[in-house]
Amino acid sequence: MTGGRGWQQRTDVVVIGTGVGGLAAARAARRAGRDVVVLSKADTGYAVTATHYAQGGIAVVLPGTDDSVEAHVADTIAAGGGLCDADAVTSIVADGYRAVAELAGAGAQFDRAPDGSWALTREGGHSRRRIIHAGGDATGAEVQRALDHAAAGLDIRWGQVVLQILRDADTVTGVLVANADGIGVIHAPSVVLATGGVGHLYRATTNPGGATGDGLALALRAGVAVSDLEFIQFHPTMLFAGGNGATGGRRPLVTEAVRGEGARLIDSRGASVTAGVHPMGDLAPRDVVAGAIDARLRETGDPCVFLDAREIAGFEGRFPTVTAACRAAGIDPASQPIPVVPGAHYSCGGVVTDIHGRTELPGLFAAGEVGRTGMHGANRLASNSLLEGLVVGDRAGSAAAAHAVSAGRVQAGAPERGGHAVLDRPILQQAMSRDASVVRDAPGLQRLTDLLSTAQERIITDRTGFEDAALMLVAQVVAGAALARTESRGCHHRAEFSGADPGQARSATVRLRGGAVALETPAGAAS
Repeated sequence: MTGGRGWQQRTDVVVIGTGVGGLAAARAARRAGRDVVVLSKADTGYAVTATHYAQGGIAVVLPGTDDSVEAHVADTIAAGGGLCDADAVTSIVADGYRAVAELAGAGAQFDRAPDGSWALTREGGHSRRRIIHAGGDATGAEVQRALDHAAAGLDIRWGQVVLQILRDADTVTGVLVANADGIGVIHAPSVVLATGGVGHLYRATTNPGGATGDGLALALRAGVAVSDLEFIQFHPTMLFAGGNGATGGRRPLVTEAVRGEGARLIDSRGASVTAGVHPMGDLAPRDVVAGAIDARLRETGDPCVFLDAREIAGFEGRFPTVTAACRAAGIDPASQPIPVVPGAHYSCGGVVTDIHGRTELPGLFAAGEVGRTGMHGANRLASNSLLEGLVVGDRAGSAAAAHAVSAGRVQAGAPERGGHAVLDRPILQQAMSRDASVVRDAPGLQRLTDLLSTAQERIITDRTGFEDAALMLVAQVVAGAALARTESRGCHHRAEFSGADPGQARSATVRLRGGAVALETPAGAAS
């Protein structure tokens, strides 16, 4: 890393990230009476989190409906491809209504049905209408607004790049941070990672620009395990317009709720994309729908398929965000089918934690997309992400506060020095999009692995360099785990293996050993 210590500060809990997991954690730690510092690498708080861009809603079992915790758990486990932790799923789902009610108490306004109750929609993989939403298809923006408002009294600092988790032999001691004042240390016994996902491993993604795998890289370099990173969910319906295949960056998604309200996926000839693929058709789990679209595009050579929503009455009022994105691309969804393709959307794996966000390193916690509780398994069920972020974020903040009390004052040791392997970002994204996308195969993954091995070590001097190094490390993990999983399971599709192998119904963990990525079986033996 660059430099050593300059400025120094102390606090009880450091939270890295300002989305749903981060702000839920920060509020919980502050309620517990701890001093909390929230860090964001963004220069401004406006529209910088994946939470803000979430469209569909929050999956939650509401009292007085025909739904049940057991039904929601069953749907989640069915989508998860045999890798969900059933106890974790049950715990998080059962706590969902409390978390959502608390968010509503903090000011979140969810859409209402004519009788005044929260309006419910249905999305892929769900057997019930259990998705609450806000602003039609602007749920994330409303969740972020409410959390931002509720967090107004917190110490939130912008333009802060966390370069390293500092630790001694046994526990976390703080973070190394770069900001406008230079490089310095915040001494803290508890650190919560809430840094989001990895979408910018790929050329086109639904994620905002900050989704560069930072928290995963920080955890790995601190000696902490990650798991299930081969399971990257590609949202089936990312808007295809304006040369999607030629340019990168964040692309609008077309929420799954559009299909929940009756829209149909068709190809350029008007034929159904999912007919005969799955009993739930267009409302099958995301991995199934994304795979069906990819197969149809390979078959036809077309650049995209289409989502026909012309039969949905009042489309603009129900889906204003989608309507605006379509019109910005010159598409009128009321009269034209919407061109869509799968796009990198969500990392089902992450830093290994328990249901309270605790990692194996005392003092280090993770919440939101960066964490892996076992909730999502091999494929996340739609609208379970905001649910998990609220529940586990709150729990992680409480656990971090408790740890800070028990650990007391800590003194951070000297940060490590040296460089990290970095590959030119456009080259990395092109290779990942080609060889580790919706469908992978051994030759492509080996070609990707060979390319990654040519990366050059550089000294990190700025945010871009830090992000590029994080993306490089995460790409190595994804490629290695995907190559080792010789089956198709959840959102990991291998061209050579059409089905799942019962002998591989397990999650593998990855660590850094001697600076190299090492894949382990759950029992800890080399895989």
